[in-house]
Amino acid sequence: MQLAQIGDLIQTRRMQVGLSQQRLATLAGLSRLTINQLERGTFKDFGAAKLIALASLLRIDISAQVKPAKANGLFMAAVTSGVSHRRQFDKKALARALSSGVIPSGFRAHISALLGEAPLEILVKAVEEAAEQEGVAPKKIWGHVFRWAKDLLLVRPELRE
Repeated sequence: MQLAQIGDLIQTRRMQVGLSQQRLATLAGLSRLTINQLERGTFKDFGAAKLIALASLLRIDISAQVKPAKANGLFMAAVTSGVSHRRQFDKKALARALSSGVIPSGFRAHISALLGEAPLEILVKAVEEAAEQEGVAPKKIWGHVFRWAKDLLLVRPELRE
């Protein structure tokens, strides 16, 4: 598969999970220009480590095929968010929070833990599942996630706008 074809697949997956080029670049630790050039097929030399990390983030296996989705992103995100807390977020409540942008009373620390500590692949998968279950555009959910990160004063650079 040529880099241009991989760029097309990356663009398709980015749009499926509701990320702008800038947000994907931020999450992947790349520049928006790099994502843009990759998607347009004008990037001539893209390092394997960067490609593997970007593909993993978007659940694309190295053969440039979308990995089959296992419906466990919300579950993993809920578990990750509650590791240090007595009360646990259930995956339905997390999906509602992500889609509405409203953090339920008593779960602010859970959201902070999720956004501050969870692997980004889990967060991407949780957003995608919440969007599907709640009938909300993934892009809208990402808006909530980035706003929460700002409101919670998280220092995680990937979630800064």
